[in-house]
Amino acid sequence: MSKKQMKLGLSMRYMGYHLGAWRHPDLPVDGASQFRSYLDVAKVAEENKFDLLFLADGIGIRYDDVPKGSLCRSSHNVELEPLTLFSALASRTQHIGMIATASTTYNEPYHIARKYGSLDQISGGRCGWNIVTSWSEQEAWNFNRAKHLDYDTRYERAAEFVDVVTGLWDSWDSDAFIHNKASSVFYDESKLHVLNHVGKHFSVRGPLSVRRSPQGRPILVQAGTSEVGQQIAARHCDIVFAAQQNMKGAQNYYSSVKSRLESCGRSEDDLLMMVGLTPIVGRTREEAQEKYRQLEELVDPLVGLSILKRSFGDLSHLDLDGPVPAPDLENAGIRSSANMYYETARRENLSIRQLYKRIAMAQEHLTVIGTGSDVADAMEEWIETKAADGFNITPTHLPHGLNDFVQYVLPELHRRGRFRKEYEGQTLRQNLGLREPQSMYA
Repeated sequence: MSKKQMKLGLSMRYMGYHLGAWRHPDLPVDGASQFRSYLDVAKVAEENKFDLLFLADGIGIRYDDVPKGSLCRSSHNVELEPLTLFSALASRTQHIGMIATASTTYNEPYHIARKYGSLDQISGGRCGWNIVTSWSEQEAWNFNRAKHLDYDTRYERAAEFVDVVTGLWDSWDSDAFIHNKASSVFYDESKLHVLNHVGKHFSVRGPLSVRRSPQGRPILVQAGTSEVGQQIAARHCDIVFAAQQNMKGAQNYYSSVKSRLESCGRSEDDLLMMVGLTPIVGRTREEAQEKYRQLEELVDPLVGLSILKRSFGDLSHLDLDGPVPAPDLENAGIRSSANMYYETARRENLSIRQLYKRIAMAQEHLTVIGTGSDVADAMEEWIETKAADGFNITPTHLPHGLNDFVQYVLPELHRRGRFRKEYEGQTLRQNLGLREPQSMYA
């Protein structure tokens, strides 16, 4: 019996997930603003048949300067806008998919439907949208608000937002355009659909001024663990990007999301669970541990405390080698992350310093340190125990983290029959093994 093939994405924000990556002696300090850096990484990922590139995003500099002096020590303050970057990368790649993040809080559905529909045409059906809500005051200040929307309103708006976008993507049937010069008929009138959505948050007539996607519609991705987030995923999404650090929690989340699919008229195979994975790989376990140790030294204590601030508040007055206090979940930026960090600290008895070093390495994602075989073992176990269908690789720093994965881990996955050697199709949906969605008007 053939083994289950895993799916692989590459997350490439800030040229690495380690908060001190810019200080690494082998990296250009301004790599996150250089198109060539992303292009080089994208080409390596495509040459090695990764399914997709993934770009997280925020529409503001989310960090306060708390503790004082932390903000000027962080590289998370300049980056390239995902759709702009992917539009450029689409012309220089042929097969790899591109998942770009955009907020439902400070966009309008028609904007998102049109922009992602256009990127999907430009790329030949390789585009996807990572659906997020905006949670920070800094983002609110950039969009005429003194305070961000409350938690429930953000998610209520997001659910309706996705309904509108997917409805707009169904504006045209795939065979609507006749293009008959002799009869002067450009499209079949019966195959154009006007949405006429009227809801609590949006009133959108349509139709969309972009033809139907080459893959039916762009791939939809969601990362939230909230009840509403899971319902959005079950109803609409093709991928869930999961931040899970222990297998039992991942199995529970996997089961929770997949169990909702049947009531939405979908099967388990219609939704892929991709877990964020930060591999730190060496030829030997000792070499991998030494890489980890060197990366730990790049974490400035002020930056470490600043990343805890949005979950726990300012902890600079506490003993850094003392215990981690319980978070104020009502005021936490991302509740799921705050809860995960606290549970990790409790489970492993981590001090404040140890926790921020852990988060600085990979943020909320699973970290595996070892040889290529060690990492492949862990990946296989998560696949076999229904904790994941694939992994979104979140390297500490790029291109080094990707190159190590390609050199040490991919050969193991190939040897075990766990990952492709050639792309199966032309579109992202085909390569992910997902069926094309039916139009709401079919």
